[in-house]
Amino acid sequence: MPTSAQAPCAVVMVRPHHFHPNPETAGDNSFQARATGLAAEDIARQAWDEVTAAAAALEAAGVRVHLFDDRGERHTPDAVFPNNWFSTHAGGHVAIYPMYAQNRRRERRSDVIELLKIEYRVQDVIDYSGLEADGMFLEGTGAMVLDHIHRIAYTAQSHRADPVALERFCTHFNYEPMAFATADAQGRPCYHTNVMLCVGTDFALGGFDLITDPARRHAVRARLRETGRELIALSPWQIGEFAGNALELQGTQGRVLAMSARAAASLSPTQKAVIERSAALLPLAVPTIELAGGSVRCMLAGIHLARRAIFQAKNAATA
Repeated sequence: MPTSAQAPCAVVMVRPHHFHPNPETAGDNSFQARATGLAAEDIARQAWDEVTAAAAALEAAGVRVHLFDDRGERHTPDAVFPNNWFSTHAGGHVAIYPMYAQNRRRERRSDVIELLKIEYRVQDVIDYSGLEADGMFLEGTGAMVLDHIHRIAYTAQSHRADPVALERFCTHFNYEPMAFATADAQGRPCYHTNVMLCVGTDFALGGFDLITDPARRHAVRARLRETGRELIALSPWQIGEFAGNALELQGTQGRVLAMSARAAASLSPTQKAVIERSAALLPLAVPTIELAGGSVRCMLAGIHLARRAIFQAKNAATA
């Protein structure tokens, strides 16, 4: 099976040592647990174990994992979700994003960007974080679900996806913005697009009924079909099980779809069959991480950059 620009072969992950659900994001994240009944040290230990096991499973599938540790010195409970503060793009481009919650702004770390510059061909880094001072936020590939092949930025409207910031990103990176309003059964908007939409190479998983305007819902579905995707409609219950929070990756034996074990269990046999025509399901058990209102896709910052030849040669020599 040929490789796809949509499915990166490498990711950045962050392993937390003091994980806990973030009180600064609880107000607008309906997926986040309000109370757990677990001791703080148990939550932290279980989260560390889950990230360690998930990284090992990805590497076993042939996905390159750059694993960083967050030891809690900067009090960053959501550091396990690095896809919100940076993204990478073919041609050597990196974006750094403005974050809504103040304690999430401390997740940005120079050592991640330096690793990218050392191991991959990085031409420029565009830093939008200064927009925070103007009250404008755009939380990376949480706020946007990107079609890297056809350069479309699907975006659920929220205060974590400012339209001005979105327009700036799309202008700089040559993406077509496709924004839409969403609401759950209680009328609350999706805090991030990537909890209700996943765009793979040949398919798209989506909670399309959450798009409030029927005409816009039709336009989003039509745009996805125009780009060759088979649509897999997710129910509100499946969205609540994080079935939309998945990421297609390139492994050594073909493409895989990384999602949580909980999400995978919610899929019907028919839905799984559509996915498995082009990507093997890779369920990862992350129930503790999901207490924070994000799941596997949020944990993975895909690397869409060309690797430097010296590191390719090192891999070949050790293979």
